[in-house]
Amino acid sequence: MAQKEIAPGARVQLAVVEEVLNLCRANSLWPMTFGLACCAIEMMAAGASRFDLDRFGAGVFRPSPRQSDLMIVAGTISKKMAPTIVTLWEQMPAPKWCIAMGNCAISGGPFEYDGQYAIVPGAELIVPVDVYVPGCPPRPEGLIQGFLALEDLITKGEKRNVLRRFKRKIVKGR
Repeated sequence: MAQKEIAPGARVQLAVVEEVLNLCRANSLWPMTFGLACCAIEMMAAGASRFDLDRFGAGVFRPSPRQSDLMIVAGTISKKMAPTIVTLWEQMPAPKWCIAMGNCAISGGPFEYDGQYAIVPGAELIVPVDVYVPGCPPRPEGLIQGFLALEDLITKGEKRNVLRRFKRKIVKGR
């Protein structure tokens, strides 16, 4: 089988197309309507009018995993619920991302102790997590910061996300 010759400019053009696609993906995230515990109330508050996730292109919470590209694991994951979460994750189309929201989703929270048998000690044990939003429960502002961090992760940096309307203030020495 003969190899095809690729024009020198073709690779550059594909790289530019990929950057544009990532910019579009980052600024139009469609999270799945999915909440496991009290963190889901804060997730709903982040989508409401006071905090308004629509400003960041993520206000369309989809009812089906086949229509969403972001899973927000918000709350305690029981071992009984873990296979269902994995099934939902596998039904999502690629590319897909995951945010672990709250201490229970990150590490099991106060329900993780020696001898417990019902709680998964962290969402990363069942699905790959891209961004962690700590807190018990985390504030809606924390979830919005998690969305911005995910957008930066998708576009490979804050400087490359040309639709970013503001710069992050980085405090040195903390």
